[in-house]
Amino acid sequence: MSGRILARVPGSYILLACIGLVAVNLRGPFVAVAPVADLMQADLHFSPVLLGLLTSIPVLCFSVAAPLASLAARRLGAEFAVTLTILGVLAGVLVRSAGGPLLVVAGTVLIGLAITVGNIAVPLIIRRDFSPARQGTAMGIYTAALNIGSFLTSVVTAPLAGVAGWRVALAAVGVLAVGAIAFWTLAVGPRNAFLVSPEDGGGMKLPPVEGSGWITAGLTVAFAMQAFSYYGVTAWLPSYLHDELGMSVGEAGAASSIFQILAIAGGLGVPFAARFLSTTAVTVILGVLWTAVPAGLLLAPQLWWLWSFGGGIAQGGGITVIFIAIIRLARDQVSAGRISAVVQGSGYCVAALAPPLVGLVHDASGSWTPALLVLLASVLAFFASSTLSVRRLPEDR
Repeated sequence: MSGRILARVPGSYILLACIGLVAVNLRGPFVAVAPVADLMQADLHFSPVLLGLLTSIPVLCFSVAAPLASLAARRLGAEFAVTLTILGVLAGVLVRSAGGPLLVVAGTVLIGLAITVGNIAVPLIIRRDFSPARQGTAMGIYTAALNIGSFLTSVVTAPLAGVAGWRVALAAVGVLAVGAIAFWTLAVGPRNAFLVSPEDGGGMKLPPVEGSGWITAGLTVAFAMQAFSYYGVTAWLPSYLHDELGMSVGEAGAASSIFQILAIAGGLGVPFAARFLSTTAVTVILGVLWTAVPAGLLLAPQLWWLWSFGGGIAQGGGITVIFIAIIRLARDQVSAGRISAVVQGSGYCVAALAPPLVGLVHDASGSWTPALLVLLASVLAFFASSTLSVRRLPEDR
């Protein structure tokens, strides 16, 4: 009976569900470190710098390894590249939980490299296997699932570590990878999942978009500023709420989760809003919501919940808009991979600077005002570059 029911489900629905499950594994494994950082430091005697690197290493991998990830997706095939991503995440999670400081760092690097491949390969599959009318929805589900993975991991890791220890808590993230590889194999078939199948570069080749080089540069700036703003707010919002509003550490951490969970609404909301508004109009709305975060915290910090609400939607929607723009800009699968590698590689390089730079500005000034002005500059740059870029793209193909 279950087989007959499954046979009636359109293949695109099954693939979309699997893409969501894969995406859950693309952020959670490195987000899991933050809730158990104190336990790891006490057990492994990490310095604060090395402990901070455990969350920075994956972001640096996203930057440095993006061109190689694009090459891998093209030479090995997108399906096989996703398989490597899931297996790499699983291996990295297990290595990170298995031993001392060296294995923790080695496992973290492996996780970062594996996720980098997935960052490139999954959007390529969406571009290839979904019609233009459904690509926005598929991309929205993908980016929403990224944030679902982050949120679930953040919520579950600390309580599990309190019961079973930090090693078990970090290793438990691998359960999601096991589920993802099982369903991925069923969705694309064992042959596609485990055998190399280079992309042939075939399929419809679109006429080039006028000024595509400038648009790519604009999207790169937009992605960089979006990611810089996201990592800057994520790293320091709890500290701001603690210092400025007198929240306890626990209250500040819980309050800042609003910013994370609302990203799901942003990812899913962009393709829905695009049915009624132009992509440019949607981008302007996201830019306004993003700008309200640092501006609101500067002018009316007591309304932090409102700014976090809008900022969460903006950060989830912002990355969705950029990925959709890459799909529309690319002429074929090869150019899609190359553009994505340029945009993500450069963008994540800038993003990795956000937590230390915002912290340095705060420490040097002894105030949150200059740090918030840095974030305000970054979101305004995202606002301008994203709007100018998407307005030059065709609305459909």
